[in-house]
Amino acid sequence: MTDSVTVMVDLIQPLLLGMDWMDPAWLLENFGEQLFWLSLVIIFVECGLFFPFLPGDTLLFAMGLFIAGERIDVFEGPAAVELVAALVLFTLAAFLGNVSGYEIGRAIGSPLYEREGRVLKRKYLDQTSAFFDKHGNKALVIGRFVPFVRTYVTVVAGVTRMPRPRFLLWSAVGAVLWVLSITLLGYFLGAAFPALGENIDKAIILILAFSVLPIIYEWWKHRRQASRAI
Repeated sequence: MTDSVTVMVDLIQPLLLGMDWMDPAWLLENFGEQLFWLSLVIIFVECGLFFPFLPGDTLLFAMGLFIAGERIDVFEGPAAVELVAALVLFTLAAFLGNVSGYEIGRAIGSPLYEREGRVLKRKYLDQTSAFFDKHGNKALVIGRFVPFVRTYVTVVAGVTRMPRPRFLLWSAVGAVLWVLSITLLGYFLGAAFPALGENIDKAIILILAFSVLPIIYEWWKHRRQASRAI
């Protein structure tokens, strides 16, 4: 069983991480405790500045692991102090990233749809727009857990001029649920299984599986609705 897991990690990890800077273990090794502050920047950018190729989910999970294992110790006091500070600051970074994306979408509007760039692709906006139309307010919460959608859903909300108070409310709810669920999962697993922090590559497989659950659920629900319509 252990050999099978090792083989799976060896096959999947290069495809998922792609580059060293996508690997939280590499980031910790090279930036040390400064990774805490770098994480705030990464979360902010991924949640609002049109750059979806960042390790948002895996970084939150890894930070929970690192804090539990006391490999990140920025603030004085026990690990619980570090955890609370991380939850508050990561949530704030995610929320402010969303607000930035919304305001950019609201200010620029339709020209965003007409531009075909290397990162800001029309198909990503189209897919996110369809997701937003289908789920409405909930898209700002559900979309937090879906790669790419997380980056573009707030831009779509701005382009479609979703009322600002409604956007701020649901974006805040999504930021809290996203940060708390994934970071606390990493923290409690790290506290229960200390060796997990030393095997971050295997832990990343776990959190990536967690991240694709919303996609699998939507696919299953679509298939079920399609079969009923026949």
